[in-house]
Amino acid sequence: MQVQGSHTINAPQEKVWALLQDPEVLARCVPGVTEMTASGVDQYNAVLNVAVGPVKGKFQAKVTITDRQPPQQMTLSIDAKSPTGIVTATGTLKLSEVEGGKTQIDWEGEPKLRGMLATLAGRLIGGITQQQADVFFANLDKEASQPQTA
Repeated sequence: MQVQGSHTINAPQEKVWALLQDPEVLARCVPGVTEMTASGVDQYNAVLNVAVGPVKGKFQAKVTITDRQPPQQMTLSIDAKSPTGIVTATGTLKLSEVEGGKTQIDWEGEPKLRGMLATLAGRLIGGITQQQADVFFANLDKEASQPQTA
């Protein structure tokens, strides 16, 4: 299932790009993340507490960033496992400067569920993905509005 959307962040493209490269910022922005640590170049391990429909679980996730084209585009791949199932997803973020010094982020992705998670929550994944993306971009917009520290 393909999902997509567009969000405007109230900050210049370079600042938004820099925020998306910071694992601490990502950990604060991604809903449910309780831990995120670097495991290699453009690779992170994360722990997420996630509810997908009626299924709740603690997921161990690997996040990989590829196709990085600063400051316009990047691809994120996520492979998350829990006792209730597996979530894999690949998504592309495309950034562009828009009027007023803001940044538009167009995104698209393809989440896939396996295991009990797919059985119980498979039909809900499109709506849940959209909802989680809305929360992520709202959090990113809040991060972008914070004063920069040296």
